[in-house]
Amino acid sequence: MIRLGVRHLQMLLLFGTMSIVYALRVNLSVALVVMTDNTSNPDFEEHAWNEHIKGLLLSSFFIGYVTSQVPSGYLSRRCGGKILLLISLVSCSLLAILTPLFAAIGSWQLVLASRILQGVFQGTVFPSTHTILSQWSPVEERGLMSSCTYSGCQFGTFVMLGSSGMIAASCLGWPGIFYISGGAGLLWAAVFKLFGCSSPKECRQLSERERELITSHWGTSELQVRRKSMHPPWSSFFTSCPFWALIIVHCTNNWGLWTLLSYMPVYVKNVLNMDIQNNALSSALPYFLMWILSFVFTAMSMWLKKHQWISLNANRKLFNTIGHGTPAITLIALGYVNADHVIGAVALLTITVGVSSASYLGYQINHIDLSPNFAGILMGISNCLANITGIVAPLTVALIVNDEKSIEQWRIVFFLSSFLYLLGNTVFLIFGDCQVQPWNDPAD
Repeated sequence: MIRLGVRHLQMLLLFGTMSIVYALRVNLSVALVVMTDNTSNPDFEEHAWNEHIKGLLLSSFFIGYVTSQVPSGYLSRRCGGKILLLISLVSCSLLAILTPLFAAIGSWQLVLASRILQGVFQGTVFPSTHTILSQWSPVEERGLMSSCTYSGCQFGTFVMLGSSGMIAASCLGWPGIFYISGGAGLLWAAVFKLFGCSSPKECRQLSERERELITSHWGTSELQVRRKSMHPPWSSFFTSCPFWALIIVHCTNNWGLWTLLSYMPVYVKNVLNMDIQNNALSSALPYFLMWILSFVFTAMSMWLKKHQWISLNANRKLFNTIGHGTPAITLIALGYVNADHVIGAVALLTITVGVSSASYLGYQINHIDLSPNFAGILMGISNCLANITGIVAPLTVALIVNDEKSIEQWRIVFFLSSFLYLLGNTVFLIFGDCQVQPWNDPAD
């Protein structure tokens, strides 16, 4: 029986942080639909941006995002993750609030620059969060705390996509999407500043019993000092077969994730012919299921570990296969569904995104498995490379889909994502590993 403690408060704070940063990340996906077609609320300005410009805007976030991944992994290990997360929250929130002004005075070019800058600041989030989790998570709770923390990604996405249609149709119009998400970010930054801690060492409220539970696997004080001062073994990172397998599966996962996240509202509007409010709800529903299933899969994983029916390595690969194999199948089916079967299409989209949450118990936590000491840096490297797909995937979709009402063109997009899901999972099954690597510990 797990007793709640300060570490779980930190997990809740990280959950909230992930929720906010993802709301700020995806607010443009639905807002862009209304910004370029104000039929639902003609009181607000409409921008005549073509498909190429919309593709650039949707991918621009990742241009900045990939640049700060590796440096922030190193900085979070040296300075603590809290300060980097606070900088990200405040900066992205302010830029979101200013987005309607940027669109008015500088058109898409200034919005593009703002999104790139938001990407730079949000590039610190995953490495910093991974670093904090590696400090606060006892080994036996690593899967639980990681999964609960990162379920904030789906929760923030669900809330933002689900509410954006109503906001856009209200008196606030599409600018309200940016005002509300930015304002929530500033409020949460104040909460996180008050109660968040980078590590147990910084937390005065932590009991000695809980501190011992968390730090019992850290080793002697002398070894902890050596770990803190140890230089990252860069050559070992890039000659590690399990780490390359992790990078590949991370890249293929992100291709599917960001293809759907960026273009689901566009697909729902043009192929399924839904208005903005139904569009937003249909686009949000998959992420609600993803959030719910993340807890279901976590409970299943803990149950399997408790009964020791399968090894940790098999556990990680089982859930990664569920999280990648299911979307690979449902995306193929989705390619053959048209506007005459709206319920079927929404159901397939919901299953595709929802079941993919199982992969958070697979590749997503594997950085900490391979190297608890350098988890933030490993996350920075793999997330940097994986999110290049966040740039390439939307632009690829824009090249393939020149008629947004063509189910044949969308079929190509879905088939490509399906193939990449299968490819990444196969590599992870063959070459992935969950053992701590020899280069993790300076004592070895």
